[in-house]
Amino acid sequence: MPRRSATRANLLPAAQGYRMPAEWEPHESTWLAWPHLHSDWPGKFEPIQWVYAEIVRNLARHERVDLIVNDASWEKRARTALEKAGALSDNVCFHRWRTDRVWTRDSGCIFLAPPADHHYDRADSGLLALHFQFNAWAKYPNYSLDENIGERMAKAAGVRVVQPFSQKHRVVLEGGSIDVDGCGTLLTTEECLLSTTQQRNPPMDRAAYEQLFAGYFGAQSVIWLDSGIAGDDTHGHVDDITRFVAPTTVITMIEQNERSENYAALHANLGRLKAARTADGQKLEIVEIPMPRPVVFEGRQLPASYANFYIANGVVLAPVFNDPNDRIALNTLAELFPTREIVPIYSGDLIWGFGALHCMTQQQPQR
Repeated sequence: MPRRSATRANLLPAAQGYRMPAEWEPHESTWLAWPHLHSDWPGKFEPIQWVYAEIVRNLARHERVDLIVNDASWEKRARTALEKAGALSDNVCFHRWRTDRVWTRDSGCIFLAPPADHHYDRADSGLLALHFQFNAWAKYPNYSLDENIGERMAKAAGVRVVQPFSQKHRVVLEGGSIDVDGCGTLLTTEECLLSTTQQRNPPMDRAAYEQLFAGYFGAQSVIWLDSGIAGDDTHGHVDDITRFVAPTTVITMIEQNERSENYAALHANLGRLKAARTADGQKLEIVEIPMPRPVVFEGRQLPASYANFYIANGVVLAPVFNDPNDRIALNTLAELFPTREIVPIYSGDLIWGFGALHCMTQQQPQR
């Protein structure tokens, strides 16, 4: 009897032609979770709802916003704030799901796009959702609610769910720890994925991660940067330091003050980017953006960075900090995204929660 070949259903996503699209590719929606945990912004919780309202207002003009709220009472609070801010519209869809925190980039699922020749039917949305295990950055004890958010997002979107495994272990991976160009190249950091501090997946080494990225994301080239910025309690997320803005172009943060804690790390990352190659063997075009001056609250340096922007349909939301370098960052993004509106979002209060615009959002690609 001849050996039966593996069916498409048994293949990893990349072998079926799935890939993780770049953030600038068309979205169907953006997922957000409304803030509710006062201890995430101790002493600064009240202003955060207005930051969220401004984000929702700008996103909803361009795409649907899927907004997660803890329950009916929190939905009422969110609706009231959004209405006052002129942000409530038919483009905002509420989901009553309890969460521990609101960093949807990390706790939510990661959507993949199907191959161009994919045939749709009524039971098949075309997209696929990777639901990685979430353990609150291997740092916080309260994450059981957030661990379920990815599957709930996928179900609401009508998308098939895949739980990635490596060496028979379910993989822990946050969306903020990677960035892709949609063409087979992925960015990440050694500090986040290979360090024994806040270690996500003890059995996995560099080769195992690269195999994972190839099999599930369709990434043939992985660019490993060194480490993240000071104050980042995720221990090295790449979305605070370097981001793709086009298939062969990245922006990367630099520190001009040699006495800064970030100077050596960001200089080392720049060197790695200069030596890197994309999946098709090309050198990267590197656009440098200077860091803002340190943002310090209650004696702690916070992970303020212009790299934590979010690209949506027709708009780029950019964090600003009332710093002279805000203008440089906004002008640079305007040059890189000439067809999108660049909207500055003041994030001086938001960053007290150790995250900004990219950390709180997760895109759902267009079908």
